[in-house]
Amino acid sequence: MQRSRVCALALLLCVVCLVGCDHATKLAAETALRDHAPLRILPGVVDLAYTENHGVAFSALERLSIHPPAWALFALAVVATSALLGLWFRRRRASWPEHAGFALVVAGALGNALDRIARGHVVDFIHVRFWPVFNVADILVVAGGILLLLVRARRVSGSQLSSAGGQTASRPPCSP
Repeated sequence: MQRSRVCALALLLCVVCLVGCDHATKLAAETALRDHAPLRILPGVVDLAYTENHGVAFSALERLSIHPPAWALFALAVVATSALLGLWFRRRRASWPEHAGFALVVAGALGNALDRIARGHVVDFIHVRFWPVFNVADILVVAGGILLLLVRARRVSGSQLSSAGGQTASRPPCSP
């Protein structure tokens, strides 16, 4: 089997496992926390509290009193995820850290999109003081986005270094 196919299968398996972890935690939260008082993990800092998010990430639109229909949010998720997959495909010869960033963001986006299909809303349950309630999929999107930004920053600084006559170390791509 070609190296690129092994890499692609490994990345796909990672995405599937991460989506599974996201849904397992949402099911656990729904079972253990729904209709119950928040569970104090670090009192005054972190609680687990069941919440149904009918809007977008971190309830951002609700804070602006904007309430789009569920089908519009699902359509937006499909378009955004499709664009992200297209970009990931275009970067198929990228470094492992970049592939990991894309895998995290795609897994998080799919986790919340599938939640919206199955339930009509997204289950959120992690509450850190002074921050909206979120879930594992949100963590995946944010962590993947940060990783992609770091890879991009390194690529930009590396290209500036090489254009100034310096050497940069290249990472092997996930391709033959």
